[in-house]
Amino acid sequence: MSSIFESPDMAPEEVAARLLVTSSALADLTLSDALKVVGYMRPKLIKAGAVIIQEGEVKQTDYMLLVLEGDIAVENELPGLHESMVVNIMGPGHLIGEMGVLDGAPRSATCTANTDIAAAVLSRTALMRLLKDDPRLGARLLLAISKRMADRLRETTRKLKTFAQMNKALQQELNVALNNGRTAQDKRRG
Repeated sequence: MSSIFESPDMAPEEVAARLLVTSSALADLTLSDALKVVGYMRPKLIKAGAVIIQEGEVKQTDYMLLVLEGDIAVENELPGLHESMVVNIMGPGHLIGEMGVLDGAPRSATCTANTDIAAAVLSRTALMRLLKDDPRLGARLLLAISKRMADRLRETTRKLKTFAQMNKALQQELNVALNNGRTAQDKRRG
């Protein structure tokens, strides 16, 4: 597979800017805004199999990453099971770590490179520089990141409601099965 960066039609910065304004990233930015934001990002190449972000990590959490090429598995640990579950696969145009660039808090998921990754990284330091250099663009960027996080929160809430409904239905089925088992035992005793 050839790299999108080998395309003679677009400069790498334009490729990154176009991916930054996709619906999986920050669609509320204009292409002009995205081109300026990309100027504050730095390129990063990541080998397949590398853990990019570790759930619970508390150091070096103040950046977000725009996937330019490749696929990243997003996993969450299952409490008490010492196992993890893949909850999403993110490819070109997806952002990871956007909460960290805002608050620097411990990471909420583990992100592992399924393939070699080309990415663009925006650090909190670069974000602060952008806010100082161009406050209006910085405000639009923060609003776009906040909207993206709100969209993800709404999707997570929808999934939790579905999970709660499934859990309730399973609990009802279990209660019926347990009651049927008790009724059968009572008949044998009687």
